[in-house]
Amino acid sequence: MSEDALVNTGAVSWPDPYSAGVAVRRMQTKLHLWATQDPGRRFDDLFNLVYDPAFLTVAWERVSTNKGANTPGIDKATAAGVEAWNGVLGLLGHIREELKSGSFRPVEVRRVLIPKSNGKLRKLGIPTLADRVVQASLKLVLEPIFEAGFKPCSYGFRPNRRAHDAIAEIHSLASGASNYHWILEADIKACFDEISHTALVERLRVRIKDKRVCALVKAFLKSGVLTELGDREETHTGTPQGGILSPLLANIALSALDDHFGQIWQQQMSTSYQRRKRRRNGEANFKIIRYADDFVIMVSGDRHHAEELREEVAAVLAPLGLRLAPEKTAVVHIDEGFDFLGFHIRRQRKRGTQKWYVYTKPSKKAIQAIKDKVSVKTYRSTRHQDLDELLRGLNMSLGGWANYFRHGVSKATFGAVDHHAWNRLMRWIRAKYAGKTESADALDQGQIRGQVQAEHGRDAASLLRRRVEVRLQRSRVHRRIQRRRVPLPLSRQQHPGPVDPETASHIVAEVRARHMERPVR
Repeated sequence: MSEDALVNTGAVSWPDPYSAGVAVRRMQTKLHLWATQDPGRRFDDLFNLVYDPAFLTVAWERVSTNKGANTPGIDKATAAGVEAWNGVLGLLGHIREELKSGSFRPVEVRRVLIPKSNGKLRKLGIPTLADRVVQASLKLVLEPIFEAGFKPCSYGFRPNRRAHDAIAEIHSLASGASNYHWILEADIKACFDEISHTALVERLRVRIKDKRVCALVKAFLKSGVLTELGDREETHTGTPQGGILSPLLANIALSALDDHFGQIWQQQMSTSYQRRKRRRNGEANFKIIRYADDFVIMVSGDRHHAEELREEVAAVLAPLGLRLAPEKTAVVHIDEGFDFLGFHIRRQRKRGTQKWYVYTKPSKKAIQAIKDKVSVKTYRSTRHQDLDELLRGLNMSLGGWANYFRHGVSKATFGAVDHHAWNRLMRWIRAKYAGKTESADALDQGQIRGQVQAEHGRDAASLLRRRVEVRLQRSRVHRRIQRRRVPLPLSRQQHPGPVDPETASHIVAEVRARHMERPVR
């Protein structure tokens, strides 16, 4: 691609992934610069970029390396299958020819229902592999243009932004002298399913003049859904979750909310003098923080100011065909606390002092979710797995969860989750190796480890470290003693009738002798 060219000039050679990435980044930089320098500019002649070999190559790299690359659409094609049989260049060449000739038509997405934490089902739409490649290429063209106009208050599904940035801004506004202590926490009901196509395309045309690009986006919106029963359903509203282009289109539509409150902030509250003047006059200052369809409005004022903003938000969303979810929309004080993006944010008094601070910690819902995931991985139905396989799965789940929530006051929570995971794992090991460790009280620790290492490898054997084996031994001895109906002292507690030391040692010796007589399995 030429250094200064905006359109594809008919190149037919397919670049390697690195060269394609350099060319795409160079063009994206230009598009973003032009969009930033001229906020009112409408871009034309972009469709040639969608089927440019460099853009299609980068699009394929993103689709094939995605976690859902081997999830097929209605055509049953996967990235691994294309690489093994049909050939990547053949697929990309076919897509390019269809786009150039204008014969490309998106097909229906495959509907998949996945359970949500509240018991309901979330609808996902899985496009075909070819449609995903075209969507990825289209996103490469549109994203730098619209990123120039998106407001800083939006954090979801945007490059170089993450959920922790939104949490940090909330923490900053609610702390110190900022005094943003009233919060309108809101959620849009079925956002991805109810976005008006007309309103979305209108907002798209504000920056995009190329009719072919707008028609391609509209074709994806109207492509329809193929249900699990094989029935075809028309899509009159919404953009199905699961598509590569859907998050960008949702941000384009919901940027109306950012623009509305951003304009008010810029005109009436941008300086500290304006904000102080509004407070002296009994008016509130407020700022929106949005992550996709979840957002909060931080209010420096009184409760009734936050309640009034609820109606204002509903009025902004109505032209987009959207509405607030009543069960997830409420006005709370920072001292009551609220949940946002998995965190629980609340102002509390620091223990031992009279100072108040805003704390962020994992929410109860997030804690229960990771505990349930650990429980599912350690169900009795998973005992056919090798121990090292189970440990890898647990480490991936617990490590990812801990990395997300480590930016907060999470020490006590991590301890509770670690305790739960350890107990579940200990019981799983005890049940799986019941036959091998039945004589654990009589076997040497190295002998037990050697048995497991011989069957499952060194990693599995290393887990059966001393404290696991000690717990197994103690639990067996205690169960034998309890069968004789002899009361045992509770650990770290006073017991009304402790066992006589001589009686206890006699019982333990008898149990051990009985185990020594049994052959080791």
